[in-house]
Amino acid sequence: MRLALREARKAVGLTSPNPPVGCVIVKGSKVLAGGYHRCAGGPHAEVEAMAGLKARALKGATAYVTLEPCSTHGKTPPCVDALEEAGIARVVYGSKDPNPGHNGRAGRILKRRGIKVEGGVLGESCDAVVRPWAKYISTGMPWVIAKAATSLDGRLTRPGKEGQWLSSKASRADAGKLRGEVDAILIGAATLRSDDPALTLRDRAAVRRGKGQPLRVVLSRSGRLPGKAQIFTDAHRAQTLVYRGRTLRAVLQDLALKHDCVSVMIEGGGKLLGDAFAKGLIDEACLYLVPIFCGAKGVPLVDAALPASTQLLNPSVKRVGPDLRVRGLVNRV
Repeated sequence: MRLALREARKAVGLTSPNPPVGCVIVKGSKVLAGGYHRCAGGPHAEVEAMAGLKARALKGATAYVTLEPCSTHGKTPPCVDALEEAGIARVVYGSKDPNPGHNGRAGRILKRRGIKVEGGVLGESCDAVVRPWAKYISTGMPWVIAKAATSLDGRLTRPGKEGQWLSSKASRADAGKLRGEVDAILIGAATLRSDDPALTLRDRAAVRRGKGQPLRVVLSRSGRLPGKAQIFTDAHRAQTLVYRGRTLRAVLQDLALKHDCVSVMIEGGGKLLGDAFAKGLIDEACLYLVPIFCGAKGVPLVDAALPASTQLLNPSVKRVGPDLRVRGLVNRV
């Protein structure tokens, strides 16, 4: 299952509105093949893993899958049928399908067809990979990540005219990889006017795996935005959306339902992040702590009054150049 998880992580950010899933085929003590779901509408992980194997090798083998196999027709046939037709003798999966109508259904079907089934193996690790999709499929809302670089005194900007960048080049490269996990990047109009960000994917590994440029989304009250901004003039301008006079919740819901966005990253500014935290819309935060102080004139990281303090659960901390990256799930309780 750990090998299947390794395959699944290759799919993160590529499969919306489908989940990232990995599969490994094993016979005896030998790993025969592995695969992952590469894109929506393409073969699922189980079919991808079995594709290069001969019928004789597949017969009697075990399939390790990070998510309960699909049991209904969609853009592709059910994986339970493909597993049976291949002669797979045993299926081991990690996460249950969060859809109540599908939860446990694959296991019941496979058992009726004489295939041994075991679920919940490395379940927590498998759940973590599909967590954004699980929220999307069960609530109709995307998984929302707050990403920002902040000074030690909680500011997003330097005083005066010291330059646009707060974080180091290493942190910006690391944050660029995070964009490979999401379907849309969201900013406020003030950030567009002051920074003119490109909001493009720069992770070459993600591009090689087939990741396209995420949607670039701007929230504006007035709709008065600089027409010469990069997001309106570059090669990816068709990937830019502007929402005028809409609430953040309504925008997120629209991105999920109309644009198949499973995950959205908010990159600022302080008022937009403040609104998102105040309304309980953030699921995860990724902050780059920069070892400087910017003082009272800098823009606050969370420029809003919160109804209660917000805690990160089991955050990971990593040194990135001179900065510290802190990433964790948001506890709204």
